[in-house]
Amino acid sequence: MPVFRLTRSLVFPPVCFAEPDGLLAVGGDLSLERLLLAYREGIFPWYSKGYPVLWWSPDPRLVLFPDQLKISKSLGRVLRKGCFRVTFDRSFVDVMEKCAQVPRKFGEGTWIVPEMVQAYQRLHLVGYAHSVEILYEGKLVGGLYGVSMGRVFFGESMFTEMTDASKVALVYLVALLRRMGFVMIDCQVTTSHLQRLGALEISRHEFMARLREGIKGNVPVGLWSSEDIGPADVFSR
Repeated sequence: MPVFRLTRSLVFPPVCFAEPDGLLAVGGDLSLERLLLAYREGIFPWYSKGYPVLWWSPDPRLVLFPDQLKISKSLGRVLRKGCFRVTFDRSFVDVMEKCAQVPRKFGEGTWIVPEMVQAYQRLHLVGYAHSVEILYEGKLVGGLYGVSMGRVFFGESMFTEMTDASKVALVYLVALLRRMGFVMIDCQVTTSHLQRLGALEISRHEFMARLREGIKGNVPVGLWSSEDIGPADVFSR
């Protein structure tokens, strides 16, 4: 199948035309409007420095349904100890920059290039992109960030500098999303780490059907806060 080259027009080809590896289109920009359109249509950008913007829609798609999060006994003990402080939307750019430093499994460099940081910071400032920060003794040691639309959260990346810090970030994210009535977390591509936490693969066709329903939800945009959840939310199944 051909890979589509985007123009200035705010339009994407149907995701059914994606390559077997998920690559759908090349080019375009990272404007606020284009990014929001991409997420609505099940597409996300992922590219490296020196390359044009690449747009993806993989099949299968890894997702986590909030009520299917798996908390191991060891992670449960970490949560109960309460040694980490958890915040939301306090250090969005810092979390992105920490994620950019995570070593890649294949190759060098990062896909979180400066243009991506700037683009997602714009999404954050208008209330669509969010971060979870994990602090230990005042230092940022773990976290994640992603995009929220309707009742779907699109996870972008996570990092950890202490054992279980990124897992704690995910647990608190899921707790907040449950409380707000979210129906799905898009994990994009498959990793064994996320599968152990309850994520599973679904077909692109099923993902798109769930996405269309999920983004109909009317969830106000704006900053999120850890004050909106309590211990009962974190430990509920």
